[in-house]
Amino acid sequence: MTKSTKAALLSGLIFPGIGHIVLKQYRRGSILMLVALVAISAVVKIAFQRAQAIVDGVMSGESSLETGAISELLADSSNDTDGLVSSISMVVFIACWLFGIIDSYRVGLARNSANSQDK
Repeated sequence: MTKSTKAALLSGLIFPGIGHIVLKQYRRGSILMLVALVAISAVVKIAFQRAQAIVDGVMSGESSLETGAISELLADSSNDTDGLVSSISMVVFIACWLFGIIDSYRVGLARNSANSQDK
């Protein structure tokens, strides 16, 4: 398996930036990992807050454990700002993931061709 393929698979299957770290592109990989981590943590935080609001509603007796009641609580717990932040964060995370795959493959190909020219 070539370095470019290995780096792209690591970035695609594990986490964005891992492929760059394997290719010794530490700064680029670290920045990519940090941006992806911040984006996914924002999504998880918002999801956790929504879930907590639903649990609080059920525990307080405000709502029952029926699907319709939980759906109603979910609709009430979300607001436009949270939805926008969650959407933007998810787009940033997906962009980091795709950039990580494509760029690590590109860097790996350049490194493979440089190694083959040295021989």
